[in-house]
Amino acid sequence: MSEAFDFGGSFVWQPTPDYVQNAHLTRFMRLHGISGFAELMRRSTQDIAWFTDALLKYLDIRFYKPYSSVVDLSRGIAWPHWCVEGKLNIVYNCLDKYIGTPTEGRAALIWEGEEGQARSLTYGELYRQVNQAANALRMLGLGKGDAIGLFMPMTPEIVIALLAIAKIGGIILPLFSGYGSGAIIPRLVDADAKALFTSDGFFRRGKLVAIKPIADDAAASVPSLQHMIVLNRAGIPVSMTAGRDYDWHALMTKQSDQSPTEVTDAEDTLMVIYTSGTTGKPKGAVHTHCSFPIKAAQDMAFGTDLHPGEVIYWITDMGWMMGPWLAFGALLLGGTMVLYDGAPDYPGPDRLWSLVERHHITTLGVSPTLIRTLLLHGEAPVRSHDLSSLRIFASTGEPWNPDPWLWLFEKVGEGKRPIINYSGGTECSGGIVMGNPLLPLKPCSFSAPCPGMAADVLDDSGQPLRGQVGELVVKAPWIGMTRGFWKDPQRYEESYWSRWPGIWLHGDFAAIDSDGLWYILGRSDDTIKLAGKRLGPAEVESLLVSHPAVVEAAAIGVPDEVKGGALVVFCVLEYACDPCESLRLELSQLIANALGKPLAPREIWFVSDLPKTRNAKVMRRMIRSAYLGQDPGDTSSLVNPESVEEIRRAR
Repeated sequence: MSEAFDFGGSFVWQPTPDYVQNAHLTRFMRLHGISGFAELMRRSTQDIAWFTDALLKYLDIRFYKPYSSVVDLSRGIAWPHWCVEGKLNIVYNCLDKYIGTPTEGRAALIWEGEEGQARSLTYGELYRQVNQAANALRMLGLGKGDAIGLFMPMTPEIVIALLAIAKIGGIILPLFSGYGSGAIIPRLVDADAKALFTSDGFFRRGKLVAIKPIADDAAASVPSLQHMIVLNRAGIPVSMTAGRDYDWHALMTKQSDQSPTEVTDAEDTLMVIYTSGTTGKPKGAVHTHCSFPIKAAQDMAFGTDLHPGEVIYWITDMGWMMGPWLAFGALLLGGTMVLYDGAPDYPGPDRLWSLVERHHITTLGVSPTLIRTLLLHGEAPVRSHDLSSLRIFASTGEPWNPDPWLWLFEKVGEGKRPIINYSGGTECSGGIVMGNPLLPLKPCSFSAPCPGMAADVLDDSGQPLRGQVGELVVKAPWIGMTRGFWKDPQRYEESYWSRWPGIWLHGDFAAIDSDGLWYILGRSDDTIKLAGKRLGPAEVESLLVSHPAVVEAAAIGVPDEVKGGALVVFCVLEYACDPCESLRLELSQLIANALGKPLAPREIWFVSDLPKTRNAKVMRRMIRSAYLGQDPGDTSSLVNPESVEEIRRAR
């Protein structure tokens, strides 16, 4: 892209001694005689074997058989083999090793349902219920290497199922709870799934949502599927297929609460998480026992600084990588995860803040999209709750705009709590860049790459860039990188390793400012080319959402016979406009004044919603395809597929 980027802004948060002295990062550096973060980044990226070995020891990852070497790169940088000859099961490290220690009695999980129910499980209780679930799976003939789907709401049982699959050496297939059968079928078929955990349904905004019929419809098209375990979550009557379907409670209560943990190779497949491709079938990112959970725990420790006994809540679904990330990371660190099954602004806009107060949440993970929605209700819902337990905000999913970032930082966080920005992906098992408690922050920024991530920003010719926008890359392997795509190694190599030899091309535009802070500006395939200039959609969208009438915005580039490209924007408004032409003119002028007349939008459309994934990513490529009357590709990851049709009709 190689365009100058106007970063603007100044430092608004400086780490205080309380954050620095007690930080995981500080402790890790002291253990290894490292003088500061810059030295840590040099050592961790130049000697990946040293760093990974030190990380595994810091996290107290215990092996049944020690690894003979940390990493083997004989197959090339795209195919490293980690923890060579080592044997472990990640569930031993999440639960088993705590039994008989003080951690056994500590809360592992706190759950609240939208309708007001609440439950908690200690580490000991979770351990025993996971054992029961593992015994149930084995009773059904399931074991090592068998793929098992998770299509459930965010209840304690989904964590139990997740860990039980791993405990028997099975392969976890997380599925978004809002999927239709058309999205579930290709994922289960591709993985040859033998079983599926599901539920009768769940509550959303006070309404019952049935999902068992979706599971039944999917099962009819998955020949390998033999068993379905059904949780009664919402009290919805369901049909049960004899010989295939089992009631969760009836199946689990008759099982012993003691069960052996399968000994697996460190690189045995733990989980396949499917992500939507731009075209074609979903991509199954393969993760192992020593990959995804280790990277999750590292980022949770070094970025969000979660300590034993602290409470973390990330607004997520188990079908998005942040669901397994939350579960594995919190348990490996001895923390407490919060699960909430419901809408974060129901029955009122203070629901999220009430969760913080009620459960003494210390780390709160949000998306910019959610904050843009909540700030419309002002400060009153925030002020009605005691948020003193909060130490850290965290954020991922979408690039920030300055106004909502500053609202969260100043109005909710009182200018004292850092917003730990986090960006990477499913294929990374977490972050490439991330904030941390040791480094200062500017609005919307990332402090640095995560330790161990040899990240850089390159121009079109592959040269490093500073002060300009370029491609985000990683120049060395890390333990959390995907072990390829399930049954499709060529697609994996083409997706990440084909542009520059030995360099992971992530597909995001990024920039590093003069103070060394990082910014993620959206997917590089979202680039808008206008009047000979490449424009990141975030620049346009930040301008639009600064207008009091605009809640959300998406900017796309479309072909233009005269100029080559033209800007078209879609806005979600706080209130209906009638007539709308004056507002369109005002918004067009806002962009023209800031970016120049040649970059003024050709069209401005007002819509009720923008196509978004569960993790609140606005899918601009789908907006563009719908606007141009093209096939939008795989829409199964959307929470609101009807928004694509609204855009198509708007043309």
